[in-house]
Amino acid sequence: MKTSQSLKISIFTFILTLIISSTTYAQVGWNPELEKECTEAIAEMKKEAPKLKTYFAEAYGYAIFPKITKAGLGIGGAGGKGLVYRGNTATGESKLGQASIGLQAGGQQFSELIFFEDKAAYDRFTGGKFKFGAQASAVAITEGGAAVAPYQDGVAIFTHVKGGLMYEASVGGQKFTFEPH
Repeated sequence: MKTSQSLKISIFTFILTLIISSTTYAQVGWNPELEKECTEAIAEMKKEAPKLKTYFAEAYGYAIFPKITKAGLGIGGAGGKGLVYRGNTATGESKLGQASIGLQAGGQQFSELIFFEDKAAYDRFTGGKFKFGAQASAVAITEGGAAVAPYQDGVAIFTHVKGGLMYEASVGGQKFTFEPH
């Protein structure tokens, strides 16, 4: 009888612990699949462009968007989500939206990595209303490429094409949101 009651209490405690744990993860926005995708994208980009290691060592923080999907035919758009880090600690999740107009046709997927040179650049991004205008330039990471970009307004941007084909001569911009963990 006591064993049956102890077993019920143990099962109840276990289930309660699972419920509390899953609720806690949902509240802080922990997304293990997104975290895995971010880690894999960073590893791939570092492999393709070893000089990125310097940016990781010296930057105040960074945002990584492991999979951005882009498509267009005259008018285009792109979107994706990623994680924002201060140092090596994830501080929140970010969503990227992009709109463009001009000569464009096709679709592609790519990763985007944004380094924040200092606290001011990081704070602007995590303020939730950060935008890149049409004049923002990114360095495309190619196998064996140099992958060196100067900071502009406190950020350095790198992209890495994952697949697809996109012909483009368009004007557009990117907008980001930020949700802290």
